[in-house]
Amino acid sequence: MTRPTEDEVKHSAARQSYPEDRFDRLQQSGRVGAHRVTARPRYIWQYLIAGLLGFAVLTTIGIIAVQSGEGSGKLPLTSSGTPSGTAQPSVEAKLDPEATIAILNGTPTENLAAALDQIVTNEEWGKIQFSGSAATTDVAISAVFYSNPDDEAAAAGLAEKLGGV
Repeated sequence: MTRPTEDEVKHSAARQSYPEDRFDRLQQSGRVGAHRVTARPRYIWQYLIAGLLGFAVLTTIGIIAVQSGEGSGKLPLTSSGTPSGTAQPSVEAKLDPEATIAILNGTPTENLAAALDQIVTNEEWGKIQFSGSAATTDVAISAVFYSNPDDEAAAAGLAEKLGGV
C-alpha cells in the first residue's frame, strides 16, 4: 500500500474539522441535489409551426366557405325589362344625404373607389358603408343599384350627381 501524501492528509483533516450536522447522517442514494428539477427543453418552434398550420387551415376553410356561398361577393342584378341605355327614372330624382352607399370599383383603375368615397363624403351625398374593389375587374358599365323600391329617388339623385350614371 502507498502512503497518503501531505495534500491528502490535509484535505481529509479539513473535511473532519467541521461539526457534524443532520445532513451527515443521510442514507446514501443515487440522487444528487434532492430539490433540483431537471429543466425540460422548450420547443418554441413546435408551437410556432402548430400556430402557422392552424392559421393556414382556418384561412383556407374561410376562403372556401366564402367562394362556395351563394352570394360569392357579387351584387344581384335584376332586369327591369327596359334596355339599359334608355332607362329613365320613373320618380323625381331626389338626393338623400342619409342614404347608405356601397362603392365597388370593377375596373382595373386603382384607388377609384377611394376617390369616389371622398367625393361622396365631402359633398354629403350619402353615408358610405363600404368602398373597395369588386370581385372582378372587367365591369363595362357604371351604375347605381338599389334594393328597396323606396330608395329609387335617392338612387336616381346620386346617379344624377355622378354625371348621369
